[in-house]
Amino acid sequence: MSRPACPEDVHEAAAAMPHVTVEVGPKAGNRIYQVGGKSFVFFRTPRPDAVDPETGVKYDDVIVLWVAHQGDKEALVQDPATPYFTTPHFNGHPSVLVRASRLGEVTREEIVELVQEAWLAQASATRRRRWLEEQGLPEA
Repeated sequence: MSRPACPEDVHEAAAAMPHVTVEVGPKAGNRIYQVGGKSFVFFRTPRPDAVDPETGVKYDDVIVLWVAHQGDKEALVQDPATPYFTTPHFNGHPSVLVRASRLGEVTREEIVELVQEAWLAQASATRRRRWLEEQGLPEA
């Protein structure tokens, strides 16, 4: 049964992927999930490029998720009704942003799939192929 997503779903899904290491940011203790030394999900510290448009206050709950292709990013951020967005700082970068406070607007299944796709975007070809085989999924 589907339920709204929450930040813990992002943590659980990222940690459940194979060969994952977790780095902890030195200033804010934010978690950075990596595969083969490459980040695929990380919880950002507040930055001036992601702010509330009405108050100018920096968002303190931004999560960065890698995507495989620019087209995937565009598909996620094109609808302003979704919680996914980007900022000029991330123009040309294969990732999307989402505020933890808006995760409830998508299902747990959707965010888990997005985390898995982020891992696939950063994992080596061998790890990617092995995981897809174990899941019974075709290689993209």
